[in-house]
Amino acid sequence: MTYRSVFTAGLFHGQVAVVTGGGSGIGRCTAHELAALGATVALIGRNEGKLQAVAGEIAEDGGRADTACCDVRDEESVRRTIAGIVERQGRIDALVNNAGGQYIAPLESITAKGWQAVVASNLTGGFLMARECHRQWMKAHGGAIVNIVADMWGSMPNMGHSGAARAGMVSFTETAALEWAAHGVRVNAVAPGYIASSGMDHYPPEAGPMLRAMRGTVPLGRFGTEAETSAAIVFLLSPAASFISGSVLRVDGARPQVRMGWPMAVPDAQAAERPAIRAFDGFHRAAMPRVLSE
Repeated sequence: MTYRSVFTAGLFHGQVAVVTGGGSGIGRCTAHELAALGATVALIGRNEGKLQAVAGEIAEDGGRADTACCDVRDEESVRRTIAGIVERQGRIDALVNNAGGQYIAPLESITAKGWQAVVASNLTGGFLMARECHRQWMKAHGGAIVNIVADMWGSMPNMGHSGAARAGMVSFTETAALEWAAHGVRVNAVAPGYIASSGMDHYPPEAGPMLRAMRGTVPLGRFGTEAETSAAIVFLLSPAASFISGSVLRVDGARPQVRMGWPMAVPDAQAAERPAIRAFDGFHRAAMPRVLSE
């Protein structure tokens, strides 16, 4: 089996796309789709074993992948990593700023160290990666950047550190889109809602019931798929989005629109099979998170 992308074959032929957090979840899926569409994918993360596993999958599927261990929070490490990719691959056409993470905690229990760690992963790291891709290649040649944020519209209770960082990344996206436009660089963001991704399995077991119940708060009545998120990312990197910059594309089934006073009515089984709302899952290697199968 191969990746069943909705985009035309060879769309990114000859291009190089950097994907941070490429060893699992949405990053892994996006790397597979970009590789299936002809890009050489540079996978970046902190776990060499995970990166090599994904690179092996891509090679088995006929694609091309490079790997580089890098802590995106470390400025010098990011600088060296991007320089190495330019040296080995000769160019960087696209960046998917996907690396990040958070933990469940109310604001009053978050320490300064915990706050700083989450902000560094979800905001500072993305800034450093984008800045170095711009400095070392895109300023002279153009390119496209997609920053991954989150469904933080209206607040992120029990994840206030992440919500603040993601909101900051939206502002960074808008500013970079303006400052770098003259160099032919487009900068956008994708905001995933409740996506059935391997990241769900990183939360503690006691979070399981809450995670499984989240689909009931989505107007479309289900979790999103990794492939649906990847498709949004690929669109924003593609020529079809050549006049889109400084924007955020939500992939959330209208979750932020849920309001008190409006009755929650998710699609029934028959309606859920209609093409307009049926789940798209083009990723042939996707697996259901363990927590959702319990």
